[in-house]
Amino acid sequence: MDTDGNTDWLVGSRLRRQQLRPPGAAGIEEALKNLLAVQSQEFAYARWSLAQRCATGAADDDGGLAARVEDAVADGTVLRTHVLRPTWHFVHRDDLDWLMELSAPRLHQGNKGMYRQTGVDAKAAARSADILAAAVAGGAHKTREDLATVLGNAGFPSKGLGFIYLLMHAEINRVLVSGAPVRSAGGALKQTYAAFPERARQDVSAGHGATGAARREASLGQLALRYFRSRGPATVKDCAAWSGLTMGDVREGLRLAADISPGSLASFSRDGMEFHLAAEELDAVASAASGARSGAGAAGSRGVAPTIDLIQCYDEYVMGYSQTRNHLGGTAPYFAAAGAPMHVVLLDGRLAGWWRHDFSGGECLLDARMDHPLDAAGQSALEAEAARYGAFLEMPARLV
Repeated sequence: MDTDGNTDWLVGSRLRRQQLRPPGAAGIEEALKNLLAVQSQEFAYARWSLAQRCATGAADDDGGLAARVEDAVADGTVLRTHVLRPTWHFVHRDDLDWLMELSAPRLHQGNKGMYRQTGVDAKAAARSADILAAAVAGGAHKTREDLATVLGNAGFPSKGLGFIYLLMHAEINRVLVSGAPVRSAGGALKQTYAAFPERARQDVSAGHGATGAARREASLGQLALRYFRSRGPATVKDCAAWSGLTMGDVREGLRLAADISPGSLASFSRDGMEFHLAAEELDAVASAASGARSGAGAAGSRGVAPTIDLIQCYDEYVMGYSQTRNHLGGTAPYFAAAGAPMHVVLLDGRLAGWWRHDFSGGECLLDARMDHPLDAAGQSALEAEAARYGAFLEMPARLV
């Protein structure tokens, strides 16, 4: 935290490392691999989290970026499941096996009270897992409703929290993972479940066949390396909150990351906190911090055209941090008033308003509500971002 309130040094680096600024990722897979995991409760908006990090021209004649995200989820390149924390994330199929193995003990510990409340004990979990595994074996992807029927016929809960926690337990134990989505009667994509071993690759990004403590160490080092390279400058506490691991685990991961990839990470202290980041960012951060102290000011005051980003409220630019999330310049996500948008408008990397989309007559209607009126340059930037969102959806988009 800067004592003068200017955090250009941190914001600029995070925007670059998260690929919200050029050059961007070559495609959907590269964007996801950079971030390792992307929170994805709201599938429609989570697609945009990946697509907006892709370089201009990443879409091709086979379809726009929205369609390409959907195709990647359908073919299993991108998997969607509960990992890190008990919430939905996108993870690349190369990374999910080791990341889930690392997350599982903490996830089960966090769910212990709900398991007890819903009757998901070891015996029930094991028996239901066998039933679920058989139901989806051989590429027989099933919707949640399908699996409710399967479990109900076997005497297990088919609705409510009991059913939900049986599914989550099977996900955490690497029995189930996302399958190819299907479209509902209304046209919305609906999640299906598939057999984890048929969709996720083993031992690609960490571990390399090791077992036990050695595999866990490799995974801790890999997680720390990729978190701080994609989200730095960030603190150990930021990473612990994001990953669901302990601060001790993250510190151990940093030590191990130095062995995995010597010189890839750097650190510095500022205002009583230690920040870790990609080593190649260190000079840029130091230069920006020096400029802030000399009064160079924010982008707008330097005569640089402002930039607007429409990000989902669960975007990694928000959810990737806890201790230092205040650098957004506001609080996000927040519980919006009834009927109000809850997704985030960024102005030069800082919280400046809220937005949502709706559809009518073949076009996307964007409701963007700014905290303060935009000047002409800011309004032009907002309109450009709205047009980019429309291009992502492959339909006209306009502000309402």
